Amino acid sequence: MTAVPGRRSSTFTRLLRHGFTDPSAAERLLELDDLASVRSDPVLFEALGATADPDLALRGLVRLVEAEEEGERQVLLDTLITAKPLRDRLLGVLGASEALGDHLARHPRDWQALVTYEAVDLHPGVPEFERGLADAVDADSLRVAYRRCLLTLAARDVCGTTGIAQTAAELADLATATLRAALAIARTAAPEDAAQCRLAVIAMGKCGGQELNYVSDVDVIFVAEARDGVEEHKALQAATRVAAHMMRLCSETTAEGTIWEVDANLRPEGRNGPLVRTLSSHLAYYQRWAKTWEFQALLKARAVAGDPELGADYVDAVSPLVWQAADRENFVPDVQQMRRRVVDNIPADRIDRELKLGPGGLRDVEFAVQLLQLVHGRSDASLRSGTTLEALRALADGGYVGRADAAQLDEAYRFLRSMEHRIQLYRLRRTHLVPEGEADLRRLGRSLGMRTDPVAELNKAWRRHASVVRRLHEKIFYRPLLDAVAQLAPGESRLSAKAAAIRLEALGYADPAAALRHLEALSSGVSRKAAIQRTLLPVLLGWFADSADPDAGLLGFRKVSDALGKTPWYLRLLRDEGAAAENLARVLSAGRLAPDLLMRAPEAVAILGAPEGLTPRTREHLEQEVLAAVGRADGAESAVAVVRGVRRRELFRTTAADIIGSYGTEDSPAEQDLGALVDRVGSAVTDLNAATIAGALRAAVRERWGDTLPTRFAVIGMGRFGGHELSYGSDADVLFVHRPREGVSDEEAGNAANAVVGEMRRLLQLPTADPPLLIDADLRPEGRTGPMVRTLKSYEAYYRRWSLVWESQALLRAEHMAGDAELGAEFIELVDPLRYPAEGLGEDAVREIRRLKARMESERMPRGADPTLHAKLGRGGLSDVEWTVQLLQMQHGWAEPGLRTTRTREALAAACAAGLIPAEDAEMLDEAWVLATRVRNAVMLVRGRPGDTFPSDPRELAAVGRYLGYEPGHVGDMLDDYRRITRRARAVVEERFYGAVV
Repeated sequence: MTAVPGRRSSTFTRLLRHGFTDPSAAERLLELDDLASVRSDPVLFEALGATADPDLALRGLVRLVEAEEEGERQVLLDTLITAKPLRDRLLGVLGASEALGDHLARHPRDWQALVTYEAVDLHPGVPEFERGLADAVDADSLRVAYRRCLLTLAARDVCGTTGIAQTAAELADLATATLRAALAIARTAAPEDAAQCRLAVIAMGKCGGQELNYVSDVDVIFVAEARDGVEEHKALQAATRVAAHMMRLCSETTAEGTIWEVDANLRPEGRNGPLVRTLSSHLAYYQRWAKTWEFQALLKARAVAGDPELGADYVDAVSPLVWQAADRENFVPDVQQMRRRVVDNIPADRIDRELKLGPGGLRDVEFAVQLLQLVHGRSDASLRSGTTLEALRALADGGYVGRADAAQLDEAYRFLRSMEHRIQLYRLRRTHLVPEGEADLRRLGRSLGMRTDPVAELNKAWRRHASVVRRLHEKIFYRPLLDAVAQLAPGESRLSAKAAAIRLEALGYADPAAALRHLEALSSGVSRKAAIQRTLLPVLLGWFADSADPDAGLLGFRKVSDALGKTPWYLRLLRDEGAAAENLARVLSAGRLAPDLLMRAPEAVAILGAPEGLTPRTREHLEQEVLAAVGRADGAESAVAVVRGVRRRELFRTTAADIIGSYGTEDSPAEQDLGALVDRVGSAVTDLNAATIAGALRAAVRERWGDTLPTRFAVIGMGRFGGHELSYGSDADVLFVHRPREGVSDEEAGNAANAVVGEMRRLLQLPTADPPLLIDADLRPEGRTGPMVRTLKSYEAYYRRWSLVWESQALLRAEHMAGDAELGAEFIELVDPLRYPAEGLGEDAVREIRRLKARMESERMPRGADPTLHAKLGRGGLSDVEWTVQLLQMQHGWAEPGLRTTRTREALAAACAAGLIPAEDAEMLDEAWVLATRVRNAVMLVRGRPGDTFPSDPRELAAVGRYLGYEPGHVGDMLDDYRRITRRARAVVEERFYGAVV
């Protein structure tokens, strides 16, 4: 069949029309003598064109024909052309599975297994598969027989004779028959061992749930008992040898390849525990040591091989424990931890191709269904199925999942499982990655019935179904909760009040009855507001449950909604601005401070949806706003009321940004640079307090003196205020300095300055709905007994004659914050020689600083406080790090410009850069300082009041842990990590502050 040069043959055109991607190669194959009788048969072309990969199907057919004995080749081809069932089955398999094509090339007579088309062939079960494996006597023959059975199973699958659920069930039945055959071989090989024990094999995972993949680990658990007259330990040793041999028969690679891995790691104690246990040993472990995930795994336990009576006893014994798991003390934190999708170990370049573990993947559906079974299955036996789709249907029938949601999840799960099956079938390899190559995607799409544009259609359908799963996998927990308090159409199933309370309790709500009342208040009625709330709440409830205090989150949301529900922009913001609703949920459920700030002016919720809403505003911007507000106000009190309102709004902005940065959201992970997070909070609160003081100063001056005070006046920040390291609960440490204007007497100037200070402090502490700002001037010369305000000359005289070393140390943090900038600069110029003395500190000064630090450690630690957990004064805490850094500044600041800063971390980095402290030591100090600062911030955010130690209340402690990045149930790890990090920092302090020559 030669074609005219330059022109395509009619065969080439036909091949192209029937879906071949390499018609030239296909044409060459058809020219082979062995295919002479069928090369032009239109039936063959049509059948090849109907396969997932016509090129692959033709190559497989040629290999099969060539492998057949010469006298049998024509029989194969004649049967292929005349028998449509065989043609569809054989070519369908060859076009979908390269691996099964390889099997047929090695065992060409196995094609005859596809010829019979009896009714029993359509739905084989374990007995039929056992007959197919009956002749297996060793590992190789077991593999050949297994592949022959798999060939018929795959043929029914690719031809559409069986659906995805039936295929998965048949694969599990084939696995059951294979385990039985392997066990029989193992027992025959060791009859003495077999005679000593009763051994049962319990299938777990997908095999136990009768929803197996083509290539998947087959999870098992072994249980054994001694036969009469045999000592238990000898029986267990014998059973272990038999079980291990059985596993090797399935798992090892031989000349005929492998079947699948038999995995026994779901057993008690995992791979560290004995392979085989008695039933009583299993029960003792589960009753005493098992974790929630182990009961979740037992949900699918099914006896499949070995002693049937022992297997049934095992399932009967562990089943009640599965349904009691929700009553366990640690169930809620375990559930919260399990609900978080585990994708950390998936490489970033693979996560978008992960069909099982990626967002919107199979695991999302399976986990959601299993968790609902654990919660509700204890009181409803109809939910106790090990099969995902059956359990999902039962959940919908019982009203535990909305019918529409269940239908969408069912459709998505079937599609994703079909993709998974066809991906694995190609080479019979265990993978859950969607291929990247065009040819692979084309074959995959065609295998699922997509023929017009297989690659584009496949990607579109996959993304659509994954999106459905992503949207619904958590919402199905919460939407029925709304139905439980809503009016449903007649005949609609609903979650009972009791079941709703059980579910809320399982999700971490401490007061389910109150939560249901809030849901009813928010979602009842026929108003547009109620309709939008019903859409929002299922998602919000999930975010609340993701926190340490879901009850507070839901209550806060109700309060905000009650306050803003009638404003059109509020619900529109939450509905349309994707991040706003999640941000609000995080903020409302993270503790008391942020919700308290928001409740005083709920309209600040708009910050959460604005593009730059969480970015702190600069001091210049803030000062401009507050000074303009003061200029418009009628009096000092009304002016400062506006200023304090601005402060409250900006504190909310800062706390919200801090919480969201610490928790992360679905679209943006938690902030990894914790030092930067701490610095942002410290700078934002400092700038905010500086602007507030500037506004109070302007208001106090305008009230009594108009635009000009009789004396020039400046506010100097000290302590954490001057260091830009304020936490949410910090006072503002300050010094006040003034200089009489020309022609004004010292007495008049002093009186004016003192009056301004008194009025500022009064205005900033007036009882209002806004948080007060406490001004602390105790670091002034002579402390509380000294004058509140001094002139610059008075400061100069005092520091020249009386200044102590601790005052010089305190001045390391001095920075102008408000008032006369020129006067503030002169004050800084005055104190620079004191805080950065030429040639550094003398030995006496160093000894005095160390003595003061040691005295502070012994006298100022609160009675009963744990020194290993006190963030400020404890071992390796803020005080330790700051005094060490400040000693370096006073000793070397005169020579190292980088040390001349009021900020601790900046100074520490400069000391390291200058070689004054090793990088490793500097990193330890910095890590401890950042952690201690975050602990103080967390305590204030959670409790709504400042504190330097971890809370004793378990829920508050858990909330601090969540802020610090610890999963539920890991507060012990948090405290251990804190002690470890601060202990290392204290060792550096001992060497660098107390012991070393600095």
